Amino acid sequence: MTLNESVDAPEPQVQQPPGGAGTRSRKPAHADDGMLGLGLLAGPANVIMQLARPGVGYGVLESRVESGRIDRHPVKRARTTFTYLAVSTTGTAEQQAAFRRAVNGAHAQVFSTEESPVEYHAFDKDLQLWVGACLYKGVVDVHRLFVGEMDEETADRLYLQGRALATMLQVPESMWPADRAAFDRYWAASLEDVHIDDTVREFLFPIAASRLRGVRLPAPLQRRAEGLALLITTGFLPQRFRDEMRLPWDPQKQRRFDQLMTVLRAANRISPRFVREFPFNLLLRDLDWRIRTGRPLV
Repeated sequence: MTLNESVDAPEPQVQQPPGGAGTRSRKPAHADDGMLGLGLLAGPANVIMQLARPGVGYGVLESRVESGRIDRHPVKRARTTFTYLAVSTTGTAEQQAAFRRAVNGAHAQVFSTEESPVEYHAFDKDLQLWVGACLYKGVVDVHRLFVGEMDEETADRLYLQGRALATMLQVPESMWPADRAAFDRYWAASLEDVHIDDTVREFLFPIAASRLRGVRLPAPLQRRAEGLALLITTGFLPQRFRDEMRLPWDPQKQRRFDQLMTVLRAANRISPRFVREFPFNLLLRDLDWRIRTGRPLV
């Protein structure tokens, strides 16, 4: 796993991620409507949020697990992350156990050395809690942006569901904040530990721009593609993380982001459910196939 509104207090529009103008309230039928394929758009921003804790950032940057490095194998890493989301929240006990063993096997190789600028270990419960909190917050943001505002019952159900994003690994349930208000307090306090230094920022910028290793378009197309990716990534980031990444944001960018999300929200609402849920609706089948054929899970 990468070590994918708002639980924050309301902020001015330019600082509030995401949503902006045009988000309408409606009562969703299922809490897991937050597991939408459009959530992949928020993936780079969520990675940045996770790696904004130095222990997580350097754990990923210095990772010895070559096959899981997001900078070298972004597609595979995305599959692993989104499978984790699907397995932890809706998977069977057998699927969760198999995936937990696979993730733990990879995490056993992720620990700091004497040369590392910060101490870390992938089994650190505090860091795992932070990663789970970022994933949960991402699910909430995607739900509110593309489905609509949640009633209290749905919000509470989604919060309980989100707990598994942390507790499927080493985080005990007692560490997960007891309710959404407690989560707000945890999130606000945890922002004090957020810091992205130059080394991690340089590592994260190609992710923010969705720049794929070995893929280069003609210069004008490359600039347009990266500009759009940066707009989406920055739009999904809370202002604190924009500042840490030194990604500029202003009312004009906010309007462009809102307009794009409005179009995508409309397309999402008229799409068949199986289209809206892709690729999450296939990931558990892929996991079963990998278990059955002995292929790597992460």
